[in-house]
This record gives sequence, structure tokens and C-alpha cells, in this order.
Amino acid sequence: DTMLPLKRVVLLGLVLGVYEREKEQDSLNLTEAAAGLDSVLSGKLTELLNISGPALKKGKNRIFYGLHEDFPCIAVVGLGKSSLGVCGSESWDTCKENIRAAVAGGCRVLQDHSLAHIEVDGCGDSQAAAEGAVLGLFTYDDLKTKKKTKVTTQLHGSGCVSGWQKGVLYGEGQNLARYLMEAPANHITPSVFADIITQRLTPYAEQVTVHKRFIHKTCYFLEWIEEQKMGAFLSVSKGSEEPPVFLELHYNGCPDNSQSPLLLVGKGITFDSGGISLKPSSGMDAMRADMGGAATVCSAIVTAAALKLPINIIGLAPLCENMPSGKANKPGDVVTAKNGKTIQVDNTDAEGRLILADALCYAHSFNPRAIVNTATLTGAMDVALGSAAAGVFTNSDWLWEQIHKASVVTGDRVWRMPLFDHYTRQVTDCHLADLNNVGKYSRSGGACTAAAFLREFVTAPHWAHLDIAGVMTNKDEVPYLKKGMSGRPTRTLIEFAGRLATHI
Repeated sequence: DTMLPLKRVVLLGLVLGVYEREKEQDSLNLTEAAAGLDSVLSGKLTELLNISGPALKKGKNRIFYGLHEDFPCIAVVGLGKSSLGVCGSESWDTCKENIRAAVAGGCRVLQDHSLAHIEVDGCGDSQAAAEGAVLGLFTYDDLKTKKKTKVTTQLHGSGCVSGWQKGVLYGEGQNLARYLMEAPANHITPSVFADIITQRLTPYAEQVTVHKRFIHKTCYFLEWIEEQKMGAFLSVSKGSEEPPVFLELHYNGCPDNSQSPLLLVGKGITFDSGGISLKPSSGMDAMRADMGGAATVCSAIVTAAALKLPINIIGLAPLCENMPSGKANKPGDVVTAKNGKTIQVDNTDAEGRLILADALCYAHSFNPRAIVNTATLTGAMDVALGSAAAGVFTNSDWLWEQIHKASVVTGDRVWRMPLFDHYTRQVTDCHLADLNNVGKYSRSGGACTAAAFLREFVTAPHWAHLDIAGVMTNKDEVPYLKKGMSGRPTRTLIEFAGRLATHI
């Protein structure tokens, strides 16, 4: 007998939303998509929700089986109250955050049921729902033999398709940064980092030009870096056997070049041992993500290209390791930055500001509209703000306003920090050189003195430094991100660039 091939059955999951009752006596408040399915089921969904336990609270979910022949497993998630919006005291849109968290939780539950495809209720904000789904399902398991079920998602019902697609790209952008930050340092070296970003930009070759400056047989990179007089960057990179890379990305989304470019600069220390000023061993493994600044900047540019944003962006990522060796910086060494200023290196674990100093000087050669740099720069930033928000130090009220508005939309918050001359005096009062790479009062105001140091290499009227050390990792603070490297604030950078392209 001839055996007919078995038809492959793809189990589908469905995530639907329900709002909390505004008043105790109110009837159940389903989203439009959930109400539509409830109607098809002759009210069965409402009936089960009413008899299966207390009303669903924000972020909680309930699973139902066999309700619909197309969806053997349905997760109903609590969205909180529908009347919520932008909360000034929290500096975010509460409704959007609730949707992201709820959808992420529902998708994870269905993933645990080994469902390979999930349809997601747009919950009135398809972009936020898509971000929650994509971010919530991310996991880095490339090096594990047992892997999580790979899940695809799509919008359910008649929600905003363009919003969903935009949310997917926002989420994938942050996930790219998470991937780069999470991978072990021996898997993401400076050259591998540059290769991954180059590969991800291949589909947009007509809009993006990539310059990878690195050491090879002709020592072209050394010739270039010496020509650029980047003595601070070179002094950090020489301590490692891994060759450094200076990655330069040009996204040309405004072909008529009618606008000066936005400059994004990211700290790219792919592993930070502390150099000769060696870090304590506890927690040093997390320093594989000390290139989080470069990861968020490059991922934002990849996403800008995918979104076809009408703006010109140049991204700079000085990439190297900070390792102890006979060639490494020594405490008390003096190096010369691109702008001619000399720097006394009293702490080799304050290396990120050295490589950023040269990159910031180089950024000015492009006559930028604004310069924004991101860096996992100081533990002091984590002490000051924890994981609630990235710290922003800026010389421009206008630039602060734009970045802050973007962060309210994304929920990936920022908080303005002081850039007083008080801190500048602490890095310019130096025994051997023009500047010291640490403040003279050591740890006091460490994030602020680091920002003051960077300001010595900036002449542009619109510059912002984002210290993202506090938001580098996630434990349980952001419910739609799993434990691990967070990729923050990639979506805020994307939203900021998008607003700059369309509103300015």
C-alpha cells in the first residue's frame, strides 16, 4: 500500500488582551480583537474569564485550551486600565508599557507550550504589542545544545499593520544589541563585531557605506590612526592581542544631503578587564557587554536603514579590548588625544572615556547637527540611577528635550544629569597633563566627572552623553525583557532619530 505523507500540523497560539474594570460594577472590558473572538464563540470567552478566577490584573495571564479550532491554546493577558496614558511622574506612557509587558508574558507562556507560531492582539497599540512580542521572546542560546522553541509572531485581526511592522523592527533592533552584548567576548571580538554589523547592513548597501579600519598586513589602520592623531584610543588598544577596529557607518537616508548628519558614537570595549588597574574577578564576566554603547548605536543605524528614515546618520564605534599586558597603559602614563590635549592616565579602568575622546573629536569633522554618544561608562551611574533610566549629560536644552520625548514613547527612560564646571575643575586640576582621566576626588560624582572629561573634547553646540551602565543588564526590572543584557536604550535612539527626521 502507498502511504500518504503525514500533513505537518502547526500549532497556533493566540494572545488576547483584557482591561481592568474601571469600577467594580463594570462589565468585563475586552479589547476589540478579544470581543470579536468572544462573539464568534457565543460569549464563551467572557464566561470562562468570569468563572476561572479573580479578574485579571495588569501583567497576569490565563490560558484556555480547545476554545477555538484554529487556536488550541489562547492566552488572555491583563492590560491594566484602558484610561491610562502618559504619566509625568514616571516619564513614560503607562498604557504602552502595560501592553509591552502583557504581550511579552503571554507570548512566553505560549512558547513554553512549544507553539511555533503566535498571533497577537494589537491591544489598541500595534507597535507596542509587536515590541512586547519580539522583545519578550528573545533568548541567547546559540551556545546551548538545548534551545528554546523558535516562535514567529503576527498581528491578529484588524489592528494597525504598519504600526506592527514598525514595532517588530524596533524590537529586532534592540534584540541585535542584546545579542552582541550577551555573546562571550571570545565570540564577539572587535573584528567579529564589525563583521556582524556589516552583514546586517548588506540589504541596505545603496543607503549605507561601511568603513572598517583594522590592522592587517599593511598596517593600514595604524597609519590611519596615527594620521588622525588618536593617541588616546591607540593607548588603550595596544594592551590586547586582539586587533582594534574603528568602525564607521554612513547611512544616507536624505540623498540630497540638505541636512547635516546626526552623529552617533558608541563605546566599543568588547572586554574590559580594567587593564593594569585590574577589576575584581566577581562580576567581571559581565564586562563582555562593555561595548553596549557601540552595540546600541550600530543597532539603531541598522534599524534606521530598515525603516528608511529620511535622515543622514553617521555612526562611529572605536572597538578594542582593555587588557593587562606589558604594552598596556600604566597608571601615571600621559597620552595625547586627537585635539592635542594631554591626558594623565591615573586609572587604566577608566579607559572608555579615552577611546570616546578621540572618536568625539573625529565626529566634529562631519559638521554634525548633533552628536550623541552612548557608553557603559561608569559604575557610579548605576549607583546614582540604578536600572530605572540612562543618565544624560548634555550642553543643549533642545537636544535633551528631543531625547526625553523619545524615551517617553519607548518607555526606555532617560534622566538629565548635571554638567557643572564644578566637575570640570576636578578633571582639569592635573599634575602632569591637561586632563586626568579620573576626578581628583576619586569616586565622588564619578559619572559626572566622566561626563566633564568628555566635554573637553566637544565643541559642537548640541552634544549629549548617555551613560548606560545602570541599564546594561536586566534582572526583573523590565518585565518584557528576560534576565541578561538589555540592549537599552536602542529603541530610544531609534525613536529619537525618527523624530529628528520627521519633526525638525
